[in-house]
Amino acid sequence: MAFLTHFPLAPVHHHSSSLFTRFILSSKPKTLLILAAISSPQTATSHFSSTSTINPSSSLEILQDIPIAEETPLQIAKEKLFIPPETEISSEKPPRILRGSNIVLSKYARDAQVISAEFVKSSVETEACPSDGSPEFALVGRSNVGKSSLLNSIVKRKKLALTSKKPGKTQCINHFRINDSWFLVDLPGYGYASAPNELRKDWNKFTKDYFLNRSTLVSVFLLIDASIPAKKIDFEYASWLGQNQVPMTIIFTKCDKRKKKKNGGKHPEENVQDFQDLISEYFEAVPPWIMTSSVTNQGRDEILLHMSQLRNYWLKH
Repeated sequence: MAFLTHFPLAPVHHHSSSLFTRFILSSKPKTLLILAAISSPQTATSHFSSTSTINPSSSLEILQDIPIAEETPLQIAKEKLFIPPETEISSEKPPRILRGSNIVLSKYARDAQVISAEFVKSSVETEACPSDGSPEFALVGRSNVGKSSLLNSIVKRKKLALTSKKPGKTQCINHFRINDSWFLVDLPGYGYASAPNELRKDWNKFTKDYFLNRSTLVSVFLLIDASIPAKKIDFEYASWLGQNQVPMTIIFTKCDKRKKKKNGGKHPEENVQDFQDLISEYFEAVPPWIMTSSVTNQGRDEILLHMSQLRNYWLKH
């Protein structure tokens, strides 16, 4: 599967070695642009499944040069690239950038395949979460953003996480053990108006407590629906994570929906760019982001490679 692109780049100093995205007013980006190709679409209740073993795909074992796809490009200024810690790029050593993202591939991108996945437990407070010290990645987003579908796509399971036509079904901190070595965490969605007010307050409280006090949290994956313009609550959530220095990756979902007239008059690529422009004023270091679709599995390999390099760096340090 084609998931890497290479770009020549002028020498640039590596930014902070921290995985944290700092929240601070910054100047507008410069005009020098890099074109990042978008991945081609691939053809393709507390009801949680038990253990599953998945046949690994060789595409994540071998990182090879892939030519840029002839598709609508996203324009990325070089200072908007996410450069992982201990990663140097120069004109002599051009970066490898994950397709449909702003993420530079690092030496820590290895062991990315999902071999097994199992539901472990649901918790209503941080203290009750698994305590074996394994690294974890938390998925959170507005209700009906496609969170459970994305989780199922990542592990190549249709029903590992319950998908429902009724938003707001996830009401606990749900841990899924991957490869018996790390966790995916499904958190309650936000912004579901039909949920009782008291219940919304409880979700908000224990989710934020989890973000602030979970020592094994490597990164929050904030899901944004790219088929429509981002909502105010999405900006507020991203801002809160940034203000509290919670490591964050933005995952744009539903990028297969390309009917221009139905999606606020814009393609997903345009909504992605608009969101980036809006939050760029508030972040000193641009958060990593990936375009995805649980329908076509676009972005699946990119998410796993990104998780692997963050996870392996976290384990080393």
